[in-house]
Amino acid sequence: MEKVVPFVPIILLGLLLHIFLRRRNKRDPHKRPELPPGSMGWPYIGETLQLYSQDPNVFFATKQRRYGEIFKTHILGCPCVMLASPEAARFVLVTRAHLFKPTYPKSKETLIGPSALFFHQGDYHVRLRKLVRGSLSPESIRNLVTDIEALAISALDSWAGSQVTNTFQEMKKLSFEVGILAIFGRLEASYREELKKNYTIVERGYNSLPTKLPGTPYKKALQARKRLNEILSDIIRERKEKKSTEKDLLGCFLNSKDDKGEIITEDQIADNLIGVLFAAQDTTASVMTWILKYLREYPKLLEAVKAEQKAIYLSNEEGNLPLTWAQTRQMPITYRVVLESLRMASIISFTFREAVDDVEYKGYLIPKGWKVMPLFRNIHHNTEFFSDPQKFDPSRFETALKPYTFMPFGSGVHTCPGNDLAKLEMLIMTHHLVTKFRWEVVGSQSGIQYSPFPVPLHGLPARFWRESTD
Repeated sequence: MEKVVPFVPIILLGLLLHIFLRRRNKRDPHKRPELPPGSMGWPYIGETLQLYSQDPNVFFATKQRRYGEIFKTHILGCPCVMLASPEAARFVLVTRAHLFKPTYPKSKETLIGPSALFFHQGDYHVRLRKLVRGSLSPESIRNLVTDIEALAISALDSWAGSQVTNTFQEMKKLSFEVGILAIFGRLEASYREELKKNYTIVERGYNSLPTKLPGTPYKKALQARKRLNEILSDIIRERKEKKSTEKDLLGCFLNSKDDKGEIITEDQIADNLIGVLFAAQDTTASVMTWILKYLREYPKLLEAVKAEQKAIYLSNEEGNLPLTWAQTRQMPITYRVVLESLRMASIISFTFREAVDDVEYKGYLIPKGWKVMPLFRNIHHNTEFFSDPQKFDPSRFETALKPYTFMPFGSGVHTCPGNDLAKLEMLIMTHHLVTKFRWEVVGSQSGIQYSPFPVPLHGLPARFWRESTD
């Protein structure tokens, strides 16, 4: 008689075999790790339309809720791995930074200049970053306080009256002037105007379709970029003829020689000066616009900032004496407002890197050539690190934060070297804004536009009036 094998033991045997094979595969060092979870969307288009048809914050947050803190997608023609944890950001930007090179769209690299330091790694990057960082360090920019203050006062005075001011656009003008000051010192007015005119054309081409057809923004930007090279060449020639020893950024570049005695070429200088202008303008202007908006929305906080700044104002004989570097270091409430504005707005929502080889992270494969994007905004708005993250609360910066949970200027070797200058500009502007002016926002006070940085809707139209001194 044929023996019948019970059905249940067969199932159990199958389950045990399945578990064994899974464990063996996990232990197999030669097994290729899998790609992170996620959706790649349509062929070529990927998920670009989904990203740009909604608030990018919603897009990334939805992905994180569905797939976790590491997921894949396909945007802007590139396969990408998104990383939304402090540990992952540290892995990409600090501990394994050599495995991930900086990357930008080719069109933007062309307009800024291929020799700009943030397109590079290695010895060249180290050398250029040291020069830029040294020129924009606290020790160097402390000498710019009086000049930045004069620019802030002039800007605010021009806004006063009944006219409606596009706050963001006006803040951009101020940030550009501060950038020019840090790069060239007190540059001749004709050069300043020519630089401003041509840089504005280049800026319009940054985020346009990169077509070289006559009359297109990108074609005009390429022509303006050539003109910028010519203007910078004239400025450099004059500096050399005068044998100037200025300690501004241009002076640092012109007087630099490496261990082999090699100088920095004019093309390299031009690319890096344009790169600094690019980094200094929109981001700083965006944050200052948000600061103005948040102070208006939180009256008690505005009063606290006013009280802090009024004490400094009175000690300076009601503004008759200039601000000092030491006074800008004694603004704790205002400084926390700056930090919270940086967190809330997260102007740099993410950064682009590219894997230079296959990389494994937490059991997942990041293939060579894929873009890798640490999501700063997701980290800055994570309830695990910031309680009630949608609330504007500067007091959260009264205590130390967990490392790599707050990265408004990036992290690692590519941290923005001008972050001290940006914060100094914000503090000086806020001082004069709250001690001498009142303002009201015109129209809708909600809504965000991306151009490409997040800015209050329509650039936050506002009216400004001088405070009565009676």
